[in-house]
Amino acid sequence: MPNTSALVREEQRAHDARLPQYSKTRVMTVWAAAALPMGALAWVIAPIVAGHHPSTTRFFLTLLFALTAGLMWQAALVAILVRREVRQDPSISWHERLWLRQPSTETRRGGRLWWWVAAYGLALAVIDLTPGLTGPASRDFGVFLNSNAGHDVFHHAWWLYVVVAIELAFNTFLGEELLFRGLLLPRMNGAFGRADWIVNSVLFGCYHLHEPWVIPNGIVTGLVCAHPTKRFRSAWMGIAVHSIESVFFLVVLLPLVLG
Repeated sequence: MPNTSALVREEQRAHDARLPQYSKTRVMTVWAAAALPMGALAWVIAPIVAGHHPSTTRFFLTLLFALTAGLMWQAALVAILVRREVRQDPSISWHERLWLRQPSTETRRGGRLWWWVAAYGLALAVIDLTPGLTGPASRDFGVFLNSNAGHDVFHHAWWLYVVVAIELAFNTFLGEELLFRGLLLPRMNGAFGRADWIVNSVLFGCYHLHEPWVIPNGIVTGLVCAHPTKRFRSAWMGIAVHSIESVFFLVVLLPLVLG
């Protein structure tokens, strides 16, 4: 009786072999298309829209909406690039092109493989709890939440809680992870070989031009998300690991909204 997991793995490899492989120039072009708008929105557009000497609340809300727009652009960028591929070869589905499939090995598919999310999530928690570089207090969302202004603006502000949830959804799924682990990683092997997931992690860290002080942490976070994605050939692994941060943040934020 044939091994179902092995057959699925072979089918996945057949699909992956037909995916276009990006050159180093194209990889960097896609990276720039994601990173540069985020940097411009954070350091140019948001300050202009907030105006001269804005209140702390006005500045943070402007920055939140600006970065959310940047993350939405990343989702649109993924859709544009994959749609172009589908027009050329419609035989491979969207979810296969973006590795939105169950994790698998030669002997297993799904099931207990999902427990690896907990292991990588624990590693991510250690990274997050390790002291690192800090940015200016005027751009530190944690400082804002602990201030009187932060308490006031989130008090019973369910609409704002929804906005934050949307921003986090694009941050850890529809934007960053779908772009770096769903689109780029499966298409980087031709240019970078076995080091593709490492290069992907470095690019992910350096993409944070909108908050450059987190670049070192971002590289390590990228490693924790890219490795299980490559190992199990499933973008859901990186998405699930990265989303642990978002869920934790929403839980922490909820008491402020409840007042």
